[in-house]
Amino acid sequence: MSLTNARHAVRVLGVDPGLTRCGVGVVDGAPGRVLSLVRVGVIRTSADDDIATRLLAIETELEQWLDACRPDAVAVERVFSQQNVRTVMGTAQAGAVAIVCAARRGLPVATHTPSEVKAAVTGNGRAGKDQVTTMVTKLLRIADPPRPADAADALALAICHVWRGNAPMSTGRPLAAASMSMRR
Repeated sequence: MSLTNARHAVRVLGVDPGLTRCGVGVVDGAPGRVLSLVRVGVIRTSADDDIATRLLAIETELEQWLDACRPDAVAVERVFSQQNVRTVMGTAQAGAVAIVCAARRGLPVATHTPSEVKAAVTGNGRAGKDQVTTMVTKLLRIADPPRPADAADALALAICHVWRGNAPMSTGRPLAAASMSMRR
């Protein structure tokens, strides 16, 4: 039985991608069981740095999170069309870095849309950031709301994935295995 179908606890790293602020949060839980916060934070990069430096900084910190928290799966917000193409590109690039970091380790990766995450956590796919933050705080039974909103969104992604238990995920394969199969 895969982790995504199991009723035992799984540890999920949620990533709310962004170039300036990339929310990261780790939650332990299982469908129908109490959730617990493992760690939450934000990876920050300077808008003054070039794109390569910013993406490398995000990768380095994500690798540190993966080492420290050892998640069973990674959930990344699925980028969808926004008004500002530049923002969409940066968000997509940061999300791709998270997916590559997970794939390098053979971790399963899932993407969830913002409305899917909001619906899972609040019951309303159009919920505002304050509603999401309030529900994340209640669901994780923590005293202080995670700030900024990027951190709360990352936890909401992890919670959504834990609760969706049977959501389809790509099965990550370590890069070495992937590159070996490409040579054949």
